[in-house]
Parts: sequence; C-alpha cells; structure tokens
Amino acid sequence: MTQNILEMRSITKTFPGVKALSDVTLEVARGEVHAICGENGAGKSTLMKVLSGVYPHGTYEGDIVFENETVEFKDIRDSEAKGIVIIHQELALSPYLSIAENIFLNNEVKGPLGLIDWNRTNQEAKKLLARVGLDEDPVTRILDIGVGKQQLVEIAKALSKEVKLLILDEPTAALNDSDSDHLLDLILHLKGQGITSIIISHKLNEIKKIADSVTVIRDGKTIETIQHKDVSEDRIIKGMVGRDLEHRYPDHTPHIGEEVLRVEGWTAHHPQDSSRVMVDNVDLSVHAGEIVGIAGLMGAGRTEFAMSLFGHSYGSRISGKVYKRGKEIKTRTVDEAIQNGIAYATEDRKMYGLNLIEDIKRNISMASLRKLVSFGLVNDNEEYKVANEYRQSMNIKSPTVLQRTGQLSGGNQQKVVLSKWIYSDPEVLILDEPTRGIDVGAKYEIYTIINRLASEGKAIIVISSELPELLGICDRIYALSEGRITGQMPVADATPEALLKLMTLEKQR
Repeated sequence: MTQNILEMRSITKTFPGVKALSDVTLEVARGEVHAICGENGAGKSTLMKVLSGVYPHGTYEGDIVFENETVEFKDIRDSEAKGIVIIHQELALSPYLSIAENIFLNNEVKGPLGLIDWNRTNQEAKKLLARVGLDEDPVTRILDIGVGKQQLVEIAKALSKEVKLLILDEPTAALNDSDSDHLLDLILHLKGQGITSIIISHKLNEIKKIADSVTVIRDGKTIETIQHKDVSEDRIIKGMVGRDLEHRYPDHTPHIGEEVLRVEGWTAHHPQDSSRVMVDNVDLSVHAGEIVGIAGLMGAGRTEFAMSLFGHSYGSRISGKVYKRGKEIKTRTVDEAIQNGIAYATEDRKMYGLNLIEDIKRNISMASLRKLVSFGLVNDNEEYKVANEYRQSMNIKSPTVLQRTGQLSGGNQQKVVLSKWIYSDPEVLILDEPTRGIDVGAKYEIYTIINRLASEGKAIIVISSELPELLGICDRIYALSEGRITGQMPVADATPEALLKLMTLEKQR
C-alpha cells in the first residue's frame, strides 16, 4: 500500500461573511500526480494556500500532516523548508532580473565572505534549466522569454529548494498547446524522480492524461476522490457542478435579423514593424441576433483584427471600412468605437479588461461613466445600484459590489468584464476567448449570457481557440489563417476537420 506524503484533515477556512472551506479532507500518496478539480470559487486555491502557509496556522481549523508529522506553517518559508513549493497561477517572477537571479531569489548562492557567487549561481541555474528542458542562457531577463518558458523557470526555482511536493495552480491556463504538452511531460518526468505533484486545473483532458487520482471540491467541501482507472470527464463534471451536463452548451434558437456590422478590406500592420501585415484585407459581417465565430490557430491574427477594429488598439497603417446598419462609421479611438455601439471584451481580462485593485462597482461602470454623471459628478448611489443589478442578474458570486475584483474567481471576473460592456449598451459585442481560464460550470453560465444577449438582438462575434466551443454556440463561423479570412460556413455545415483545413491554408507566395 502506497504511503501518503500528505493528509489534510477537516480543514475549515472562513473569511468575513464567507466559509471558503468546510471540513475538507485531502490525501496525497507519495510519488503521485494528484489533481484537484472544482468550479472557480470552489476553494481549490484557498486549500493550497492553507497548505503552503500563505494562510498561516491559526487562521484555519483542522490539521496538516506531512511525511507523518503534524505541521504548523507560519508562512511560506516554513512550508518551503519542509519541501512544499507552490507555483501560483500568477507567476511570481521579477521581469527585469535574469533567469538565474529569479531562480535563487531569497535563496542566493553565496561565497565564503557571504557575497553572491555569480559564477556558481549561473552554473547551478544552468543545471536546473537542463532538468526542466529549458535551453536558455541563465543571464537572460525574464521579460525576454515567453510565458511557457517562464513557467519552466518557476519549476526550476522549485527544484532549487529541494522540493518534495510541488503544487501547480492552473499551470497551463496561459500556455499554447505545445507549451502545455511540454509542461505536462515535465510533471511526469519529475514524478519519475520521486517528486509528488498536486495540480489544480480546469482542463479535464490534461487531468486524464497525467493524474493518478483526482479530488473534486464543490462549494468548499470534498465531494470525492477518484482513482485514475475510474476517471472520466462526465464523472468529474458531475462532481464539480452537482449535476450531469449532458449538453455542454445551452440550447440556442437563432433569431437572426438585419445586418448590423460589415467590415470591408480591413488591414492592419505590426505596430513596430509596419512592413509586416498582421490582418490582411478581412471582409466580415454579423447580423442582429447572430453569434459569429472566428476560428484560427495561434498567431492567425484573430485578436489583432479585433483590437485594430476596436479603436485601433493594435497595429499601424490600419485601413478598411466599417459599416453599421449600412452607414459607414469610424472606430479610430476606443471612445469612438464605444460611441458607435461596438464593445470588445479582451482575452486578457487581468491585464486589459479589469482594474483588479478596484471594486466590482467601479469596474462595471468604468466604460460608461458618462451615463452616471449628474452635475459634473458621478452619482455614486446610481453607480452602486447599477452594479448591484448586474451582480444579481449575472450571478456574480460576491456578497457586495464593494469587493475588490482581484479577489474574485476567474469565472466571476469574466462576468464583471461582460457586465461592464453590456452596461455600455453595445449593438456589436466582440468576445475574445470569453471562457479562457474558467471551469465548465462557469463556461455554461457564460454561454447562457451570450445566448441571452443574442436573443435581445445584439450582434456577437466570438473568438475562441476551442473549436468545440465555436461549434457549440455559434450560428456561423469564419476561419482565419495568416491574417486572411480563408472561408466561412454555417455551423450546421461546419466540422472540426473542415475548419482546421481552412485554418491551415497558407498564402500563395
């Protein structure tokens, strides 16, 4: 029988007005990859913060037993000293320091006089980078490498601390397929070296690939732990949301009206290198009540098209024409685009979509403050009333609109982004990766909101990397490759194979 490296017994954690964890139990066997699944806000990250000392002993109830010893961590340094290292979804790297400096930050390699030995630091960093399969010079700055490589640097940093239990919180949420596969292979490689891992992920296909067992948490409570041979997506989903999801997408009856938006000959060049065409002569239309998808591989120009259309937020030498209900309009600035009834919900809600240190109320109103101005001042009471109405109608899980937005789960943050743009009362709503980084239950809610907006006559464009999502919610789908529209088809005729063929068409050289 495999010995447990970790047992968390009856863990209860309460915040003001909210019981985040209630009598949670978790057992992790030595040398396994153990997945934790649950909807956003279920308590997964909170549980790991209790384990790693981010929430110190005394702020929660229950016991943590690590390597047969009851432990009481005062802070994260205590847990790291025992060999427990957590890598948060938001990477804790300093962008202007080198890879080596980040790996040994607060764990410096020192010489006999107590000064940092830079030769040894870089040599040891090189060895650690080799262990994670990263061929980079240790003196390279973090800001000069991609997010996939940054994730590997975080793991190298963990290995420098002689990690026994590695905790990864949504490690592939921001990675492309290639980087995700490399990271998952690395986790299995570390397992072969005797390192135990806990992975929090909403990507059920990844969990099936690497997890030896899966613990499902719902509403702050342990639902069940499933062994690998019994793991199935349907079983995990049922545990997460408390019901079977026979249909991953809500029923959608299209009520398509007149053409609302038409884009002709839209072209945008790279913002720094104006000789590079990023969006190439795109023609596109969307009607009232219609949900139109844009499918394309990474780098196809989907986001570049959306951002350049929305107030020229991306690109240089932008050209083309935009028509709304047959009349040409201008979208040269974000304000001009909003005034002309166009809204754009960015794929990066944390960087561009929200002010995470502001409350829900201000985030919802920020794109439409002029609607709340009275005698030259924002009417605070009206702002509160509007935000509270959206909190209720969008089912944003928060006791008050005065809660800081950065404290919300990913799914609830996405609902705040949608609330912000819905309140601006757009006729055209462009949604760029609207369900990225959120779980299946929250996705279903987002799809329901999109359907509702379409039934109200909004013209909706959805950009997504997930073909099943586009096939599940759209009426019509455009394919984009190398900045060009390579085809379109009604969803009734669309298949993943047909779309992929269009998405991989190359330009005639």
